Amino acid sequence: MTTEQTDVAIVGAGIIGLAHAYIAAKAGRKVSVFERNPAANGASVRNFGMVWPIGQPPGEMYQTALRSREIWLELLREAVLPYLPTGSLHAAYRDDEAAVAREFVERGKPLGYECAWLNKQQTLEKTSAIRTNGLIGALWSPTEMTVDPRQVISQIPLFLKERYAVNFHFNSAVKEVEARTLRTSRWCCQADAIIVASGDDFQTLFPELFQDTQLTRCKLQMLRTVPQPANWALGPSLAFGLTFRHYPTFSICDSLVALKARVAHETPEFDRWGIHVMASENSTRQIILGDSHEYSLEVDVFDRASVNDLILGYARDHLRIPDLRIAESWHGVYAKHPNKPFLRLNPAQGVRVVTVTSGIGMTLSFGLAEQTLRELGMIQ
Repeated sequence: MTTEQTDVAIVGAGIIGLAHAYIAAKAGRKVSVFERNPAANGASVRNFGMVWPIGQPPGEMYQTALRSREIWLELLREAVLPYLPTGSLHAAYRDDEAAVAREFVERGKPLGYECAWLNKQQTLEKTSAIRTNGLIGALWSPTEMTVDPRQVISQIPLFLKERYAVNFHFNSAVKEVEARTLRTSRWCCQADAIIVASGDDFQTLFPELFQDTQLTRCKLQMLRTVPQPANWALGPSLAFGLTFRHYPTFSICDSLVALKARVAHETPEFDRWGIHVMASENSTRQIILGDSHEYSLEVDVFDRASVNDLILGYARDHLRIPDLRIAESWHGVYAKHPNKPFLRLNPAQGVRVVTVTSGIGMTLSFGLAEQTLRELGMIQ
């Protein structure tokens, strides 16, 4: 067995692991990353690619998301990776949707959210990708941005290896972690700090730690269109009235109660499958659509065509894009906790388990990594 000495060892090369690797390496720490697969292929590559501060509730979570966005921008510029800093629109087509958007602007601005209510004409000046019939207006926020998740998750390790000499061990499943020591079938790695960022894998490392955490899994179904014409762009990432039900941010709005009641009455199937529809654009000009939410420790490996039909039907009713033909569909899985957005656990000296438990890993990743490494004394 080969022995390796390092300052920070990381289990998992998804976005949470990569965020810790970047921040530690940039601070001058020697870093090693262990990934069980040839490349990360979990939730980090199966999402919209949205960095979505407006989805985070006011206070610490929102500030963590904004800080994460700052570090994202540092990395993307340093690595010369493409991104779309286009902001977001929550388009309103019903009076109750417009009421939530307007109320959020009124209540959110004093809480630090940079946002505005746009009327129909102002909304259409931001995007040509939504239907005009029935449009009332939209909630506008400039803070959101989009990356191509498949691209960044594959390219960031190459950048970290070249620029900061981060040592990546792919095809290396970690079997055991104890205080300051990590073992695979081939490696024994000794480190001052160990970060376990293994997503929804609760069984391999520290299974006893997860037994009383109320964790479950969330399966979400998503779709991707064929590439759009080169002379067309989505503009801001798009959300609609259903999304106000999904993010805890909007719970500050009293008007949300009426919107939820109307959706439950008119379209209970959206509540049944946890559907809200959003759209983002990737680096190959495909439009990513989704998503649904099914909660269970046992994830059904088979996708439901009826759920994809609901997502696509809502998208057709609200989007106006050149080509809505679907090129690919898939499902992702992430850890879910009933009321905690993430877990940061301390199973042994110098070891932290970091798991985002609310589907917002792309948004929180770098902010959480900075906090964890500071707590471990790895950065100032």
